[in-house]
Amino acid sequence: MDEAVKTTVARWLAKAANDLRTAETMVSLVPPVVDTSCYHAQQCVEKCLKAFLTAAGRHVERTHSLPRLVELCAEVEPTFGRLADVGAELTGYASQSRYPDDWREIPIDEALAAVEKARETFAFAQAEIDKRGAK
Repeated sequence: MDEAVKTTVARWLAKAANDLRTAETMVSLVPPVVDTSCYHAQQCVEKCLKAFLTAAGRHVERTHSLPRLVELCAEVEPTFGRLADVGAELTGYASQSRYPDDWREIPIDEALAAVEKARETFAFAQAEIDKRGAK
């Protein structure tokens, strides 16, 4: 993997890590800021998937659809298929948590689960990227 690709992958992962950190921080506040936490959990997963696609030399679509990104990653590495449920569960937070028209009360347990899924996805994606030599 050339240095330019490694740099881009590192940038995607740094942004994903910042989103994860924001999600963790927001959900830990008293009272927790659940909508922002869920939004950043979705963003973390999205950027992890885009980092993997970049590492794999694949085109990165300009989409917030996690199911689509999981599908593209699974075409390269089938184990990404295990993230299908995560993609389906978190993708709505890209808009539901940002716009008042789509607003709904998000329970704290749902927000905590979203953050945990983002944390697990980050670790999984980073391990898969490391296997490709993008360290």
